[in-house]
Amino acid sequence: MSEPILVQLFEHNNWANRRIVESCAALTDAQLDAPPQTATKGSIRETLTHLVSAQRGYHALLTLPVEARPVDPLPFDALSASLEHSGGGLLTLARDERNADWTERIRTRDGHLVEPWVVMVQVINHATEHREQIKSMLTALGVTPPDVDGWSHGVATGALVVNASG
Repeated sequence: MSEPILVQLFEHNNWANRRIVESCAALTDAQLDAPPQTATKGSIRETLTHLVSAQRGYHALLTLPVEARPVDPLPFDALSASLEHSGGGLLTLARDERNADWTERIRTRDGHLVEPWVVMVQVINHATEHREQIKSMLTALGVTPPDVDGWSHGVATGALVVNASG
């Protein structure tokens, strides 16, 4: 294994998020805005925008003082660029985790204090939950969702060799 496990988790997260965004880029406005047929809240567009906006917020929470954190809404056409920026930033934090000084809790906009590791866990869990919701909505629309699980990422990166024994 070339990278620590935390780094691999964030690489997978970035890869899976990109695959979801790419899949949704091919949808029509009607598909993006269709009311969900499953037990999710919001359309694909709303869920995807929320996923990317939240990741931008988590990255800002870990790297910026409260007053410098973005509060402006994220336009739909800026999702890919925002995802790459925040995903790259989070990956950098994961890579430098051993050298980071994360001994102090971080203050959120609403006054909570949180340890940085909680935010890192939330990044992964939050994205996984919403990717699955989007996949469910894609399936309900008759669109085959991308495989974004750990096994698929392992195959895509060469870390998993299928039927290696012959």
